[in-house]
This record gives sequence, C-alpha cells and structure tokens, in this order.
Amino acid sequence: MAFLFDSFANWKSYAAGRNMSLPDVVLEYERTQYNRSNDEIIAGLKKAWTVMQEAVHTGLSEDMRSRSGMVNNGAKMVFNYPLPVLSKEFQNLVARALAAKEVNSCMGRVVAAPTAGASGIMPGVLYTLKEVHSIADEKIIEAMLLAAGIALIIEQKASIAGAVGGCQAETGTAAAMGAGAIVYCLGGNTDQMFNAVAITIQCMLGLVCDPVAGLVEVPCIVRNASAAAIAFSSAQIALANVSSVIPVDEVIEAMGEIGASMETRYKETALGGLAATKTGQAIAKKVLIHDIEKLPDEETA
Repeated sequence: MAFLFDSFANWKSYAAGRNMSLPDVVLEYERTQYNRSNDEIIAGLKKAWTVMQEAVHTGLSEDMRSRSGMVNNGAKMVFNYPLPVLSKEFQNLVARALAAKEVNSCMGRVVAAPTAGASGIMPGVLYTLKEVHSIADEKIIEAMLLAAGIALIIEQKASIAGAVGGCQAETGTAAAMGAGAIVYCLGGNTDQMFNAVAITIQCMLGLVCDPVAGLVEVPCIVRNASAAAIAFSSAQIALANVSSVIPVDEVIEAMGEIGASMETRYKETALGGLAATKTGQAIAKKVLIHDIEKLPDEETA
C-alpha cells in the first residue's frame, strides 16, 4: 500500500473506489505496513493527543525559559495580553502554538508532528478547533490520521525535514496537516481538504530554516504560531470552495524543487538568514561560551 501515499490523487482514488474515508485508508496503511491492530493505532493517537494538550497546558502554566535566554515565557505573555487584535479565539490559537513549541525548546515532552521543530502547530490548531467548535475527541483522532496521510505524501514528494527542504518542509508540512484536519473536522469533502493543503503550502513556499545559534528557538517558535494561523486561513478559503488553481500534487512537487535548489546555508545550518545577522552571531557566541563554561573541569573530572 505504500504507493498510495506517493500522491494525493492515488489516495483519493483508492478511498473513492473502496468507499472508504481518507482516515480509514491511513488506518489500513498503518495496519498493513506495521502489523498493528486498529486498537493499537488508535491508542497511540490518543496518547499523542494527550501529550499535545499537556504541552499546551505546560507552556501556559509553567516557567518556560531556555538556557539560551531566547525563550522567556512568551506564550503566557500573548495569552494574557488584554487586547486581542482580532478575537480571543485567535489570540488563544497563537498563544497555544507558542506554548507547545516553547515546551520543546525547554526540553519538555512534545509530539513531533511531523517534526519537533514544528511541534507547536498541530497542538495549537487542534486544541483551538476543539474549543471553538466543540469537536469530539474521536473526530480529532480521525483528523490526526488524515494529517498523518498528508505528511506521508509530502515526505515522499518533497521533504518534512528542515535540513533537506528548509522551514517550508517542517512548518509548512505541519500547517498543511492542520489545514486538512480543520476542513475534515468541519465536514469538508476530499477536494476541499486537499485544496486546503495546497493553499497552505503555496503560502509557505521558499521559507528558509535559519535557527539562531543552531537552536530550534528563534525564529522557529514564532513561525509555529504564524503557521497555525495560516492553517486556519487556508481552511477558511478551501471550505468556501475557492480553488488553489494549482493542484495539490503539483504544489508539493514545486515544494520539493524549491527545497532541492535552496542553498545549504538556508537548511538548518545556522549559516544564513537570521542566524547570520550581527545579533544572531552575537547570541551564538554567547551560547557557545556559556556551554563551554558548563563543561566539567578536565583536571577534576
């Protein structure tokens, strides 16, 4: 069944030909590829959903300060700010994506969805979607299966790794997963789900991976929040049947082509972009000195 997840077209035709939902096809794939029962797969997803929610709670309730000093409880600051720029729901979305990603940067427990660098997006999206629309946990689990299928195809046709395809591969994929999940939970059809994926990736093509000091903190955390917002905007557009014009499989192929042609310094090497700025270099030097000072004295070790 691996061939199913080399394109969205194959996934769609397989599901339609067997009168199966898209999540059910992913469930069948998991059973056949990894010899796991439905109950085992669902149990794993439930655990992942629990960890996602816990990451949001942790990021909004505990002290989130990283060793580098670049993370300093930003999620709580956003969550508690008295003036929403749009609505409290939007403010909560941004804060929750920040919160879960801050937990990752502070060495807490997260779900790599699809990577740790993008681990704030799906929690922020799903938590807020559940709250705003009273989505049942069972539906959230189905949406997570759908999101897994989306990631499988992007991994095959392009990449989900920042070191291979830039930040478009990590936060772009996570946002696409979130957009598809939103449309699914709100009753959208297959074309609308895939359209949401295409629109999301179109909005994030070319995004470089340029972590300051080589740490997955700046600009990674704020990109998680922005990607979560893009997931909702793409879902809104797709649900209204506004076309992406370029089919989703072609969009992902473009994503792969851009990632392949991206210069190495923009692929998680901390050699370009924000990491190469004067301030970025100063932070990197400070972090390096701090780490050296933390090393045990060789004479007494």
